[in-house]
Amino acid sequence: MPNLLNRRNFLADTATGLSGIALASLLQDQQLLATPTEPLRPEIDASKPFAAREPHHPAVAKRVLVIFCSGACSQLDTFDYKPELVKQHGKPLPGAEDLLTFQGKQGMLTKSPWAFKPRGQSGKMISDLVPQIGELADDICFLHSLTGKTNTHGPGENFMSTGYTLDGFPSMGAWTTWALGTENENLPSYVAISDPRGTPQSSVNNWGPGFLPAAYQGTEFNATKPLNNLSIPEGVTASTDKATRTFLHRLNQQHLEKFPGDTELAARISSYELAARMQLSVPEVTDLSTESKSTLREYGADDTSNPVKAKFANNCILARRLLEKGVRFVQLFNGAYQTGGEGVSNWDGHKSLAEQYSKHGPVLDQPCAAMLRDLKRRGLLKDTLVVWMTEFGRMPTFQAGASGRDHNPDGFTAWMMGAGVKAPYTYGATDEFGHRAVENITTVYDFHATVLHLLGLDHKRLSYYHNGFERRLTDVHGDVIKEVLA
Repeated sequence: MPNLLNRRNFLADTATGLSGIALASLLQDQQLLATPTEPLRPEIDASKPFAAREPHHPAVAKRVLVIFCSGACSQLDTFDYKPELVKQHGKPLPGAEDLLTFQGKQGMLTKSPWAFKPRGQSGKMISDLVPQIGELADDICFLHSLTGKTNTHGPGENFMSTGYTLDGFPSMGAWTTWALGTENENLPSYVAISDPRGTPQSSVNNWGPGFLPAAYQGTEFNATKPLNNLSIPEGVTASTDKATRTFLHRLNQQHLEKFPGDTELAARISSYELAARMQLSVPEVTDLSTESKSTLREYGADDTSNPVKAKFANNCILARRLLEKGVRFVQLFNGAYQTGGEGVSNWDGHKSLAEQYSKHGPVLDQPCAAMLRDLKRRGLLKDTLVVWMTEFGRMPTFQAGASGRDHNPDGFTAWMMGAGVKAPYTYGATDEFGHRAVENITTVYDFHATVLHLLGLDHKRLSYYHNGFERRLTDVHGDVIKEVLA
C-alpha cells in the first residue's frame, strides 16, 4: 500500500490547498464566484409572527428610520449645490430650450432662493433652507445620482417605498419586518408616522404589506392622533382588564390546541394579543409629557408661533422613542397631500417655490436635526440606519409662467446616516445644472438593495412566491452600493 502521508506529499498538499483558499477569497472579494440564488424565506412561527429572526448575514443595522419628504423636495434648494446654476441664472437650459416636462414648457435656469454655505469640517455645501441639518453634514452620506421611473407623485411614492410604481406591492418596511421580526413584541414591528397635516399622496401604499401577510403592514399613528380604542373602558379597573386578558389567553390556547397546524388561526390570535399588549405599550410611548423642557425646546415642540412645526417635532420625538423601544422600522413623513384647507402642505413647489419652501423648511429642519443629534447622543446611531428620501427631484429651470420647479426623476438626492455607512461622504453627481445624474448613476433598486444589505439581508434571495413569480423588493434589478459602506 503506498504511503499516503509522507513529508513531500504533506508539503505539496499544504501549498496547493493554501493557494486554492487564497484564490477563492480573491474571487469572492471581486464577486467572481458563483453565488447561491435559491430563495431565502424566513421561518416564521405562526403563533409568534413578530418574533426576532436571524438575518442572512451579520447585520450592521438593527433598525431603520426613514424620513420621507412627500411632494418631491428639490435637491437644488437643499443638498445639491450647483455654482453653474448661479452663473447661468436667467438663461435657457443648454440644448433643452423647448423641453416639455410634467406640467409643460420650461422657462429659464433659476438659482436657488437660498444661499449655500460650507458645513462642518468637510465643508459640504448645504442650503440655508436647512441650516441645522447642514450642521450634521459630517455625519451624513449623500447620494446625488438617484434616478426614478416616473414623474408623477403617487407612483413616485410607490416606487421609493415599494420598488414598483403600481399599487399592491409590499413596502420596504413590510419586507424588513417579514424577514426579521422585531425586538419589542409589545409594540408594532413597523410604524408609519404620518404628517400632522394628513397622509402622503399614495397613502397606505407607502407602508402596506402588498401580497405579504397582512400582519406586516405598517401601523399608522402619530403624536397628535395616537391609535384609537386603546383606553380601558370606563368602569373597568386595570386589574380587571388584566385578569380578563389572561382568561382570554387561556381560552385562545385551548381553542388553538383543537386545531393544530392552523397557521391562520394562530396568526389571528397573535395579532389580537399584540393589540391587547399595545393598550399598555402605545400610550406609554406616545406620552410625551415625560420629556424634559429642554428636549421639547431642542426639537421645537414648544414653538407656539408655528403649530405645524411643533406637531412635527412631537412626531420626531415619537420616532426616537419607538426606535429606543426596539421597533424595527419607523417611517416618518414630512409633508401631506391636501386639496383644500391650508393649501399645498408638501414639497410640491410648482407655482411659488420660495413662498412654499419658506414654510416647509423650518417645519423639517429644527425637529429633524434635533432628532438626529438625539439619536447620536443616545448611542442609537451605532445600530440604527437613518434614510432621508423623497419621490423624485426638481428641474433646474422654473416652469414657463410660474415661479417654481417641475418634476424631475432623472437626477435627485437621498442620504443615509448611522449604522454601516461612510460619513462624511458624497457619492454620485448630477450634471453642472443638477438636471441629470451623470456620475455613478444609481437606481432606486440599488438604494433598496443597500438598505437591505445593511440589515443583513440579501436582496436577491429575499423573495416571496406570488402568482407564479418570485417577487423581490428590487424586482430583478439592483446592486449594493458598496462604495458607501463603512
